[in-house]
Order: sequence, then C-alpha cells, then structure tokens
Amino acid sequence: MLFNSFAFAIFFTVVTALYFVLPHRYRWAMLLAASFFFYAYWRVIYTLLLVFIILVDYFVGIAIENEPDARRKKIYLTLSIIVNLGTLFVFKYTSFLNESLRGLWNIFGATYPVGVLDILLPIGISFHTFQALSYTIEVYRGHAPAERHLGIYALYVMFYPQLVAGPIERPTNIIPQFRVEQTWDTERVADGLKRMGWGLFKKVVIADRLAEYVGIVYADPHSYTGLTLLLAAYFFAFQIYCDFSGYSDIALGAAKVMGFTLMENFNRPYLAKTITEFWRRWHISLSTWLRDYLYISLGGNRNGVMQTYINLSITMLLGGLWHGANWTFIVWGGLQAVYLIADRLLIGPREAFFGVIDRMSTSLSNALQILLTFHLTCLAWIFFRANSVADAFYIVRNIFTFKTENIRAGAYRGDVGLFVFAIALILFLVAIQLTQERQGALIPRFKAMPLALRWSIYLFVVFMIILWGVEGGSQFIYFQF
Repeated sequence: MLFNSFAFAIFFTVVTALYFVLPHRYRWAMLLAASFFFYAYWRVIYTLLLVFIILVDYFVGIAIENEPDARRKKIYLTLSIIVNLGTLFVFKYTSFLNESLRGLWNIFGATYPVGVLDILLPIGISFHTFQALSYTIEVYRGHAPAERHLGIYALYVMFYPQLVAGPIERPTNIIPQFRVEQTWDTERVADGLKRMGWGLFKKVVIADRLAEYVGIVYADPHSYTGLTLLLAAYFFAFQIYCDFSGYSDIALGAAKVMGFTLMENFNRPYLAKTITEFWRRWHISLSTWLRDYLYISLGGNRNGVMQTYINLSITMLLGGLWHGANWTFIVWGGLQAVYLIADRLLIGPREAFFGVIDRMSTSLSNALQILLTFHLTCLAWIFFRANSVADAFYIVRNIFTFKTENIRAGAYRGDVGLFVFAIALILFLVAIQLTQERQGALIPRFKAMPLALRWSIYLFVVFMIILWGVEGGSQFIYFQF
C-alpha cells in the first residue's frame, strides 16, 4: 500500500480511529493486524516470509538471553544472521549472481547452464531484515532484553509506518513504546498530520514532478548531452531526497499521531560540508546501522590507518550492495568509500585551504564546502540512478559537452512551463532548508504565526498537492530496496 494513495488515506483514518477507540490492552493486536493487512495489500504470499523471520528471531532472542554459555550464544546469533541474510540473498541477489556468472561464462565462450531466474523481490525486504537483525544483535550484546510477548515482537518488525522503507528502528527505542498507553493529544495529532502533509508534498509535488524529467533522460541517456544530462543529475539528487525523506516524514508523522516517536532519518543532508557529515545527515538509520553492526564489528578505526580504510571500503561497498543487486550500486558504494577515505587523508589541506577563505568570509567558506560536497554527491548519484555502469560513464563523459539541440527534448518533452516550475520547487525547498539550518525547527515559529496566515499555508499546501501533484500514486524509490 502506497502512502501517496487514496487507499492509504482510508487505511490511516480507520486504523488511527480504532487505535484511540480500543482499550490499551487490545491496541497492539489491532496494530499488528493492520500492519499485516498493509503488507499483504501488496502481495499476500510474502507475509509468510515475514512470519518465518519473526518466529526464528523471536525464539533465537529468548535462547540467547537464557543461554549462559558464550559460545552457544554466538551460535544462536549466527543462526539468526544466516536466516536473515540468507533470505535476503535468495530473494534479492540470486538473479544478480546468476546473470553475473552468465556474463563471466560468455567472456570465455562457454555455454552457461542455468536459465534466467525470475524471482520477485519482496517489498522492503532489506529494511525489515536489518531491523530484525538489530534485535538479535542487541539482545546478544546485552543492550536489550529478549521480548517474551510474541505479538509485541512481531509488531516491532511489522509496524506499518516504517515497515517497507524505514527508518530502521532499534528495539530499545520502539518496543517499550508499544506498552505505553497513549491518549488523544490534539496538538500532537495536529503536528503529526502537518508532517505527513509536508512529506506528501515533497513526494507528489517535488519528487514525482522531477521524476518525469529524470525518467526521460535516464531511460535513454545516449540521446542527450551536456546541459540536459547535467540537469538530470541535479534533478535526481533532489528527487531521491524528496522521495525518501517524504516517505520518512509521512512515516514519522503517522506514528506521532498515535503517540509513537521514530528516529529521525534525515537532517538536511545537502547542507553538509563533507561527505562524512553527509552520512551523518542522510538515511541516518542505515548509516548508524552500518556503523554499529558492520564497521565497528570489523574493527572500526582501532587497528591502524590501513585497516580503517579497508573497513570503510567494505562497509560502503556492502552498503551500496544493500541498495540493490546491480553493479551500479556497487560502484556507488565504492565512490562513497573513496570520498570517506579522502575526507580523512585530506583533512589537513582542506582545513588549511578553507581556513584561508574563512578568514575572509565565513559564509563564502561554508558555501564552497557545501557546494563541493553536493557536487561529489551528485556525481555518485549518477551511478545510483543509471540503468547500467555503461550508461553512467556515458553521462559522466558527456555531461560537460554543452550542446543545445537536445535540451528541450529532455525538459518534460519540451514543456518549458513545467521545467521552470521544477526549478522553482527546488529553490523553494532549498530556501526552507537554509532557514531551518540557520534558525532551527520551524514548527515553534510556525505555531506563533497568526491563525489566518497558518491556515493560508495549510490551504496552499493542499492546493499544490491536489492541483500540481503528479497523479497515479507512483511507488517510492526505496520500496525496491
């Protein structure tokens, strides 16, 4: 079920009403049933896969907590890792591995014996797999108690707001909240609805509008050059941000309406001054998951400079592969590793260079660092979005070959009005983000506005969603992961 659909509007209204009408002791069961329905709305059969993972990790968590022997605890944890990552591998990477082997066979002129594997990827499998793994790892490390209530644990894995695209929650944050009796709070509900509205605006008005241009260009990049490719790269950077952060806003808002607090997943990432800072602001639940459970487990920065760089490279390459079974994502992850290593290697020269500028103008220094980081990010996004590595390299090679004959063809099939509108939307978003960065959260200031002005803004957002939002309920980008 898509957040940007009429079906979800009905679902959300009914579930929220039931949540506050039912006695507290029945709410977990209603939320669990609603979450099953939310997932089954897409494809019923894959709810069985979720049930299997839930049951395995539920009993593994209890076994780990009850087991006094450290070696056996590790065996139970290994079982959980094998089941979760094995399931993820079968559904997400088997076809990719098969086609990669086919290509290798072809290089040597041999006939590959295995046919094409057509395995349908369960929606959001990477997210709920990592969330389930965080539970067994936290129990193993002694940071969280094993959950004895099967229904509550199942709800932790399946909580519908963040089931298919995160944020990837930790058990210590969300499980205790299911036991707290929430009451109707008009201000909290209003704040949650406002955040949902803002997320929907970012998705259907900004992201989906930019997607029209991006989709045309990336479907056939060899038909375009120069400015068209450059604009597609810029547009995709804002498309993926508004699409994914829009989903997160709706998820956090829907949870807040019922009284639940999910972790923030974005913090104005395109205002980061370094790639290291970018990863502290972008997809925070994944970056912290990779840091805590992979990078630190590999040794982090504890075993010398070279091993630190190796650990960073492994983490980011696997982080890239997590996003999708395609060489484009592996290259994207490799670029992120190069950026992060360069951040560390060049920290002295960078600080010296920008320090000189900073003494002349702090604003100029900050702006240059933000622009540099943003363009490095855009370069990596080309590989993330391209259909193949070859397409990505074509775009990179031709992005500065400025010709004009194909620009209008790539701009919404020649509709200059929509093109200008897209630019205006990006500038509007950037203005809001800069204001938030300088003055903090806008909600307190927003609440202090006169009632008439506030309602004018509400109506404007609704007007934009209805009249300028892209119709059709397109899927969120990160649903495929």
